[in-house]
Amino acid sequence: MRVLGIETSCDETAAAVVADGRHILSNVVASQVDLHARYGGVFPEMASRAHIEAIVPVVQEAMEKAHIGWDDLDAVAVTYGPGLVGSLLVGVNAAKGLALARGLPLVPVNHLEAHIYAHWLRVEAEGAAPPDLEFPLLALVVSGGHTELILMRDHGAYEYLGGTLDDAAGEAFDKVGRLLGLPYPGGPAIERAARQGDPSAFRLPRAWLEGTYDFSFSGLKTAVVRLVQQHGGTPRGRLQADIAASFQEAVVDVLATKTVRSAEEHGATAILLCGGVSANRRLRAVVRERATVPVYYPPIFLCTDNAAMVAACGHFRLLAGQQAGWDLDVVPGLRLV
Repeated sequence: MRVLGIETSCDETAAAVVADGRHILSNVVASQVDLHARYGGVFPEMASRAHIEAIVPVVQEAMEKAHIGWDDLDAVAVTYGPGLVGSLLVGVNAAKGLALARGLPLVPVNHLEAHIYAHWLRVEAEGAAPPDLEFPLLALVVSGGHTELILMRDHGAYEYLGGTLDDAAGEAFDKVGRLLGLPYPGGPAIERAARQGDPSAFRLPRAWLEGTYDFSFSGLKTAVVRLVQQHGGTPRGRLQADIAASFQEAVVDVLATKTVRSAEEHGATAILLCGGVSANRRLRAVVRERATVPVYYPPIFLCTDNAAMVAACGHFRLLAGQQAGWDLDVVPGLRLV
């Protein structure tokens, strides 16, 4: 089965063709990072306009790179939430048009679930999951405005264990990156700066929220604001690196501790790191050091937003009999559970 996936939930216009939910035939991403860098974050209206300009050539390129024709497709899968409403509408309407024109099933995909299904894509890379994953699995989804711990009991069967009560980890990285005078996006910039710093230079707070699997990073962000103010404004050089390293260590410590504990308490056979923040090497290393079960993470190009994961997820949704009507609408605040 060949599925065309379309992803436009935020600032990446992406299309991909995946065979049997596992084999990537093509994976094309048009990034808007340079467009939004001047604002230090995504400008929603500009994002949706950029998607309109990019969606047709991106889909065409994905089909060409897959070396297949339209008659070879079996379905069109598209992200319908969560995300920015204007951005989501571009992808959903494009997918509707293609599916209707070609007489193909239209498969609605939850963006967060798609990140989990990046682990079913067959790639040769360090940390990649094996093809014979056994349930239950513990997924840490750290994507954009989402930080959630999800227990996956089977395909499509999820239990929400906990999540962020305020800022998500990705949001905290972006906000602290701006405080430190680092370029957008904040996650990769902080990770680079942290390599030159001392993670024990500043003892920043951890919100443990005992007795729960929930997260909170707003207090940590406020602590960084005060630290920057105490040192006279935007830091440079070694000070910048030390604050970056200390902040990163605080985020990773909480994420890793709660992820490992929840995997142990729920009998998970493995831990799946999912979403853009799962590209952070320190997070990967610390979770692996502390876990008593295997820990898997996709290569970086499958951690960030892409359409291959959407197509893979769409494959399994279609097998489960899930198909959307032509009245499919976007759901910006969609939850996985």
